[in-house]
Amino acid sequence: MNPTRRTVLTAAGAAALTPALPAAAAPRATAATPPYAAYWYPDSLPAGSPGPGVTWRSLKSWRAADDPDLAFNAATVPLAPRFTPTPANPTARTGQARVQALVSFGPTSANPAQGSATADYYALTHWAYIDELVFWGGSAGEGLILAPNAPVVDAAHRHGVPVLGNVFLPPAAYGGQLQWTRDLVQKDATGHHPLAAQLVAVAAAYGFDGWFLNAETGGGNTALGTAMLGFVRELRTLAAAKGQRVTWYDAMTVNGTVSWQGALTSQNQAFFEAADGMFVDFRWSAASLASSGTKADRLGRSRYELWAGVGVESNGSGTYVNWDAIVPAGKPHVTSVGFYRPEWTRNHLPADRRAPGDFHAADDRFWTGRSGDPSRPDPGDPWRAPAVSVADRSTVTSVPFATVFNTGHGLRWYEEGAVTAESPWNHLGLQDRLPSRRWVVRTAGTRPTVAFDFADAWRGGSSVLVAGELDQPVVLDLYATRLPIAVNTVVDLTYRGESGGVNVELAVATAPPSGPGETPPYRYIPVNSANGWQTVTIPLTGLSGTVHALGIRLTPTDGGTPVRWRLGGLAVRPAGTPPAPSAPSAARVTAANGGDLRLAWNPAPGPVRHYTLHRLLPDGTRRFLGATGQRAWFAAGLRPEQGEPAARFEVRAVGELYNASAPVTVTHPW
Repeated sequence: MNPTRRTVLTAAGAAALTPALPAAAAPRATAATPPYAAYWYPDSLPAGSPGPGVTWRSLKSWRAADDPDLAFNAATVPLAPRFTPTPANPTARTGQARVQALVSFGPTSANPAQGSATADYYALTHWAYIDELVFWGGSAGEGLILAPNAPVVDAAHRHGVPVLGNVFLPPAAYGGQLQWTRDLVQKDATGHHPLAAQLVAVAAAYGFDGWFLNAETGGGNTALGTAMLGFVRELRTLAAAKGQRVTWYDAMTVNGTVSWQGALTSQNQAFFEAADGMFVDFRWSAASLASSGTKADRLGRSRYELWAGVGVESNGSGTYVNWDAIVPAGKPHVTSVGFYRPEWTRNHLPADRRAPGDFHAADDRFWTGRSGDPSRPDPGDPWRAPAVSVADRSTVTSVPFATVFNTGHGLRWYEEGAVTAESPWNHLGLQDRLPSRRWVVRTAGTRPTVAFDFADAWRGGSSVLVAGELDQPVVLDLYATRLPIAVNTVVDLTYRGESGGVNVELAVATAPPSGPGETPPYRYIPVNSANGWQTVTIPLTGLSGTVHALGIRLTPTDGGTPVRWRLGGLAVRPAGTPPAPSAPSAARVTAANGGDLRLAWNPAPGPVRHYTLHRLLPDGTRRFLGATGQRAWFAAGLRPEQGEPAARFEVRAVGELYNASAPVTVTHPW
């Protein structure tokens, strides 16, 4: 097929002409190739040729206007502000230790920019405990500087978590070359560091929040250490002007050698002062962390800007950690926590046990603890999960707010309870704002199991399943919120009963709990109950002020019959029919190669949750292709239907309440 053939465009309510593309539009790709997360060398490239599927690029020569994958890789969700509700338990602290996570979501090369056709993915959901995410990666044979992919950034931002790209200058044993360090810190004729400006420009164009600097290539000298310090200082100055941050890894010292300190010392103090924080190498001890915290205090810096490294790549929640050296019980925390590779919760599972439910069970164990309930930690658990020590945060502060409990991966895709795509998938950017406390269950009787479930959903790929032999009323905390109540505020609940009878009530608290670990002062509003998916609208009549917490109460009505009850959606909104979002415009095919197509469109005006793509078949039916928060999509392996001269595609904007716009369509000749 000739990729330069004319593409016919139409849009509902608009002229069927292609408007002039804005100057910032992504450049046309030369071929319809899959988009991947971006990676570079600082300047010079290795000798020889790259391996299969690897593209060697120089960051120094990168320009946003020349980046064919920018539309796929640019995040679209701004970093959400968040607040700290009353902690779920008395041991979780506010304003002290926080959590950083260094996560490898995929390989350096061939890391998909828009998700992929598998549910086997590290779908991180416990954002409420994380203060900084590092998109870990980089290798001597592929590239040393890795920009986060857009799905990860969008999911993190929706939960208020900043995301850093990674600069990895590897040890010589792993192929590191000292020339790459020199390339990074080079100066131009004006005395500035051009690669510092490039890093800030990349983060601004891609929509993430700064850089993690890991200089581990040995053999340097004091001159190189001085040059690196000047580079870090300029990078931080430029980054701060763009709202970005810089974190330094405890490896290179001020004399240019690599000597991991495991502490804040005179050898790395200047780098800590030049950056926004420092990851303290795993060699720390209780004494070295205590002295580090004291040293940070004397420098006028927060001791919680020091992340004490905890390596969990090998053993995850089975890792032995001297927790009292970092987050002692009954005393002020010493430093913050830096988890290295918590994606162990996925990676340690056998290949035949990597279903989404298996992963989330392991991930809940890691972040919540053995009890599975952050409001009642298990005091005998040797793994001190983040929920035990640090308070969770929430971004649910404005109306309308809606969730369908989509975790960002699934075994199928659902729309209004019906399967519209049978294939497994992942796209973390489609993840909802999820309950931060999983799972707080309050009952005087038998505690049911509560989990994300992937066997059925209202929309997306998952729902919340409550299952067990209920013998007393059960209250499930869902969200800590700061939602203003107006005279016309309503709550939509979408749910289905599968077995066992229950009375359903919406739990609404208009004041915070009386203290950490206490139950929110809920008011319970009856909800009609029946089997099968249904959506019930509940007016908040008689309530005023602010919603501080939302939950549900289930009371069994069939004694002895096990209950299976599924929550598929929740929305807080003004009464009435919400207006549909505006449609995107100028949908177009930017590259084609047989059945592989790159599509792009101009964003819809106003707020958009994501875009959906469908193929319109000759018989008038629509086939779901995918959804994304970006303004571009790669469709692979399409084939013409019998007698079909051209493929037709529809792109719709989806709003916060999951209502869709009119379509903009693209017709592409075969």
